[in-house]
Amino acid sequence: MTRPPNFLYIMTDQHRADWLGCAGHQVVKTPNIDALAARGTRFTDFHAASPVCMPNRAAFMTGRHPTTNGLRFNGAVLPRTARTFVDVLRAGGYRTASIGKSHLQPMTAQQPHDWQDPQDAALREAWAPARHDHALEEPSRYGSATRYEVPTPYYGFDSVDMVTSHGHNCGGNYLQWLREKHADWQDLRDPAQQLPHDYTCPQAIRTRVPEDSYPTAYIRDRAVAYLSDNAASEAPLFTYVSFPDPHHPFTPPGKYWDMYDPDAFDLPARFEDHRNPPPPLSECHRAMLAGEAPEKATTAMMLGDREIREAMALSAGMITMIDDAVGELVATLQRTGQLDNTVIVFNADHGDYLGEYNLLLKGPWMSETISRVPMIWCDPAGPAGQRDDLASTVDLAPTVLERAGLAPYVGMQGRSLMSGQQRDALLVEFNDNLPKMGFDAPARLRTAITKDWRLTLYKDQAWGELYDRRADPLARCNLWNDPGHAQVRSDMMEVLARQLMALMDESPRARRPA
Repeated sequence: MTRPPNFLYIMTDQHRADWLGCAGHQVVKTPNIDALAARGTRFTDFHAASPVCMPNRAAFMTGRHPTTNGLRFNGAVLPRTARTFVDVLRAGGYRTASIGKSHLQPMTAQQPHDWQDPQDAALREAWAPARHDHALEEPSRYGSATRYEVPTPYYGFDSVDMVTSHGHNCGGNYLQWLREKHADWQDLRDPAQQLPHDYTCPQAIRTRVPEDSYPTAYIRDRAVAYLSDNAASEAPLFTYVSFPDPHHPFTPPGKYWDMYDPDAFDLPARFEDHRNPPPPLSECHRAMLAGEAPEKATTAMMLGDREIREAMALSAGMITMIDDAVGELVATLQRTGQLDNTVIVFNADHGDYLGEYNLLLKGPWMSETISRVPMIWCDPAGPAGQRDDLASTVDLAPTVLERAGLAPYVGMQGRSLMSGQQRDALLVEFNDNLPKMGFDAPARLRTAITKDWRLTLYKDQAWGELYDRRADPLARCNLWNDPGHAQVRSDMMEVLARQLMALMDESPRARRPA
């Protein structure tokens, strides 16, 4: 009987699809990731099911869209009762491990917004609470000197090394390790004691955390140790290695801080390049001219060219540090004799505006810079090359299961990328948890994408967006109100409606007489 393949699944956070050498980026250096693309298949039109951290990670784990799987916006929790594809792998004989960022639960002990404690608090929400303690990622769990062991199985994982938050501020098991390694760990991470620099970009912090103690290095070393220790495992391995970078704050350590010159980067499109900017874009421009800072560090903002170039240079340093870590992971597989039977996948949870119309970060204005992400499938059994067909995060779970020789569960909404069946369209959801970018209430938007068109509908808004993906790849002209494209808009609204209809949960199956 042929042994099922091992899997090494590498995920980055807030990483645009075009920010890899193999994707044509002219500045950022990613030779190790490029080598995976050269040996495997790179998907050029792969989109997040939601361009937000937690909803898309839940879509990855379940093969189900956020509307269906229960984790619809940041700050929510993937229900304890939600099935994951890792559950199926584990039941099928795989040894499963998560090393790094999980983010299927909020990294806080705070209660939901406007939480009150009514007499029947258990009946306050439409979904019943989880029946079991699910080892929340809240900081207090990692407060002691003794390493906190996440109870397993954790969403299907037998082994968990938890890293929470972003940049040099990461928590979880990493912070417990950092406190033990460095008595002055608080000083190392204190922005007031950062190394001197002349960058003016918001959230640019020249950290004093040494390279070998930075979260990327911690995750790399833990993953190398795990792969080495389990090289002789009789059970096949599914090892999920999730890096919190290049998500802001911009804190590349050591040599990665000034590895790139901001002047080497070009802005893809400035605000004035958009012929008819939609309200969120115009609001960000107004706020920039008025000197208004965002209320939260996670809120998208519009900045001047120099600040954007600085953010680009620092993001590139963080990406190259990850690329170096990828090289070490692949070298470990080679050294331990696992490379020839390991499927290596490289992916990201969502993108970043990163200069698109002078915007930085992500938010409730739909752009392919935040929805389109890197996706490389490097399989020793092949094939190799490039695929330009549409694909979604929800397609990953059934793809891994098919390659492992295991059946998906009822209710998966993705389709295996190995099946040869191509999508005519896909859906991207965005659900915010607070009002941002000029919206009066938390934004709700749905986007339908085909090879030719992209349409976005905003809840309770009279305006929308329609772009010609082939003729206008930078999305500089919104055709929503263009009379000459009224039929296209109507056709795409039907495409969107059909995508929304497909969100119905097919689980549990109906019970019928035999």
